[in-house]
Amino acid sequence: MNATSAVPKPAPSPAPAKLGLGLLVALVVGSIIGSGIFGLPQNMASGAGAGAILIGWTVTGVGMLLLVRVYQMLSLRKPELDNGVYAYARALSGEYVGFNSAWGYWVSAWIGNVGYLVAAFGALGYFFPIFGNGNSPAAILGASVVLWGIHFMVLRGIQGAAVLNAVVTAAKIVPLLLFIVLVALAFQIDTFRLDFWGDAQLGSVLDQVKSTMLVTVWVFIGIEGASVYSARAKKREDVGRATVIGFLICLLLLMSVSLLSLGVFNQPTLAGLKNPSMAGVLESAVGTWGAVLIYVGLIVSVGGGFLAWMLLAAESLFTPAGGGVMPKWLAQPNRQGVPANALWLTNGMVQLFLVLTLFSEASYLALISLSTAMILVPYLFSAAYGLSLAWRGEGARAAHQRSDTPIAALATLYCVWLLYAAGFKYLLLSALLYAPGVLLYAWAKRQRKERVFTVWEWAILAGLVALAGVAATMLATGKLGL
Repeated sequence: MNATSAVPKPAPSPAPAKLGLGLLVALVVGSIIGSGIFGLPQNMASGAGAGAILIGWTVTGVGMLLLVRVYQMLSLRKPELDNGVYAYARALSGEYVGFNSAWGYWVSAWIGNVGYLVAAFGALGYFFPIFGNGNSPAAILGASVVLWGIHFMVLRGIQGAAVLNAVVTAAKIVPLLLFIVLVALAFQIDTFRLDFWGDAQLGSVLDQVKSTMLVTVWVFIGIEGASVYSARAKKREDVGRATVIGFLICLLLLMSVSLLSLGVFNQPTLAGLKNPSMAGVLESAVGTWGAVLIYVGLIVSVGGGFLAWMLLAAESLFTPAGGGVMPKWLAQPNRQGVPANALWLTNGMVQLFLVLTLFSEASYLALISLSTAMILVPYLFSAAYGLSLAWRGEGARAAHQRSDTPIAALATLYCVWLLYAAGFKYLLLSALLYAPGVLLYAWAKRQRKERVFTVWEWAILAGLVALAGVAATMLATGKLGL
């Protein structure tokens, strides 16, 4: 069902904050560069040798560049659609699909923020043992204070929060650049070549490449940040520009950190490092002060990433609520134009899961894998919508480029590949988190006195509930777990 012309505009903020190109780029880079890069050397090496990691980065780099180009193309062809992750899915397949795209993105965002806070206080544990690995009672208390401190700061205005995010983003790039320079000086080509394709325990090259996929996608989540905030951009064309610029900056940083580390430690040694593994690599290259630098950089970086994702999470509820697929109260901004109710709900969920980390044995990597799997479906819908527009030659773009169709087609195939690489386990767990969203959707439709589902949407709901039922049964019987 095509609903391109039926996407309502969200309720305007009384004092909308307009973001320029620089702030949009900072939002993209700030949301991509968080905690993931600091554990990247170990995370990649744990399942793959240098050769497979190179292939994994090539696949991810090309695939994500295709997806970036799709978001850029969509911002030009459909500049009237706000919050692309939600609006593109809705325009492609109707309101319930659009809702699920927004819901999945939101759940992914706040689950990721739980991981950020755990990682930040795990890094503080290097200096203050009371914080342990980030999920001790003292760490959860500290994380809660940080959570609500930033929450009340954001309530004072989006513009101020975006400027602060830009400052923190610039600050957190400094230790990354230092790491790259210092590790490049310590790089040994013989170490890099050792067991280049991995030993037999790692499996085939294809299995190794698959093992890198969720990690590389996780560290790239955030490329859509400018698109999510499209309604607040000063110029619509800046949305696409910010997405491309932010992606290229992050690609260079991420690849450099991952690959240069393999010239300091071989794969088995790197795989055995404690996270944040960048600390162990730099300590080996320059001494103890290198580890201290990385732990400080991680704390700063996570703070910036947490702020960026808090903004993105609230916006991912606010726009759909204005479009009628989420309850009206989520579309209510405060006097500063901040989506206050959406922010309260988001951070309430973060707080709840922070408490649960005291009792859960779920690892940080399991959290980010689940968070990543949740966001793959919104990415797929965006790519598929781009393909649909390019194939029909539709949109406001002055000169439709012939390359749009093959680029969107390849981006769609890449997103399908990511779902395959994620594995059935995380897709089942994702269904368990997607299914409850129907309660919020039905609430919104009842408020508008509209029919809740079309026949097609009933079929989608039935499939989601069935998958969620399988996941719940497998969890209860111990056949599935984080």
